[in-house]
Amino acid sequence: MSLLFTPLDLDGLTVRNRLWVSPMCQYTATDGVPNDWHHVHLAQFASGGAGLVIAEASAVVPEGRITPEDTGIWNDAQRDAWQPIVAAIHARGAAAGIQLAHAGRKASTWSPLLDERGSVPAERGGWVTEAPSALAFDGYAEPAELTVPRIDDLVAAFGAAARRADEAGFDVLEVHGAHGYLIHEFLSPLSNQRSDDYGGTLENRARFLLRVVEAVRAAAPDRVIAVRFSATDWAEGGWGVEETATVAAWVAERGAAVIDISTGGLVAHQQITTGPGYQVPFAATVRERTGLLTTAVGEITDGPQAEQVLRDGLADAVMIGREWLRDPHFGLRAAGELHAPGAASLWPAQYARAHRR
Repeated sequence: MSLLFTPLDLDGLTVRNRLWVSPMCQYTATDGVPNDWHHVHLAQFASGGAGLVIAEASAVVPEGRITPEDTGIWNDAQRDAWQPIVAAIHARGAAAGIQLAHAGRKASTWSPLLDERGSVPAERGGWVTEAPSALAFDGYAEPAELTVPRIDDLVAAFGAAARRADEAGFDVLEVHGAHGYLIHEFLSPLSNQRSDDYGGTLENRARFLLRVVEAVRAAAPDRVIAVRFSATDWAEGGWGVEETATVAAWVAERGAAVIDISTGGLVAHQQITTGPGYQVPFAATVRERTGLLTTAVGEITDGPQAEQVLRDGLADAVMIGREWLRDPHFGLRAAGELHAPGAASLWPAQYARAHRR
């Protein structure tokens, strides 16, 4: 029996397997509105056997976009454009998720699909970024320090985005607290030097995230909430896995059902040691410390490797990014590699002739 292809219950939502698609920015939207590219990009993974497909980091306010080409969920036009994409994912048997995001001091940057790098100037369509403290990410423009009223506005924006995501039909709403973006910037002492109720102690640095999760829960009470953390900054004096485990327990108390563990992204001087499954041990630590449903990421590239992560008790599901880009039918391939019972049922009827040899 393959664990990877065993259904998983998430707060009442049954996901058909534990091989999931991580959010991956496409830098292809106009005014935050997803288009045909996003439709094909995301629906193909459902056809390819994924259990859960999570759409890219989608900004809850215009200023929260990583690049001007990012998707958003701050207005009804965006909500309406997401609806047929969600329907296409559902029609192919997978659950649909969206990552609710604000890029903080790493917003207003050039798309990696372009040649320019760094912050986009105002005359080229950029904007003033915002962060817990007026500390720039290396090579980017200095952000404005958030006022408490603006923090209140952003909490409300996450709630409004969750309501729209609910209306669009998304099953899973993932709060993006990783990769050096706004919530992560509040969590880490390397980027948060505030002296008010949002800085200093762990409780204060986690306050913004906890308020966001509460707002998302209130706005979408019937949806599954996930929170993505960077479990370490890979930098001296930064955020670490023990703090991650502590705050993960706090967000679970406020309604989060899934803890999605990644790492890094906060500072340019991070020292990362990569390799197959290099981030999995962090997920294992959080899962062991908290007992929460936890997902693992990081250079997981085939079915047997993903299966072993689950068999070793290191995570409850795996989030995979680049391997899905290399092979949008990765789920079908992995099921075949594992000789998973019921693997044939993952194949769309239109592709069945390719499954039968």
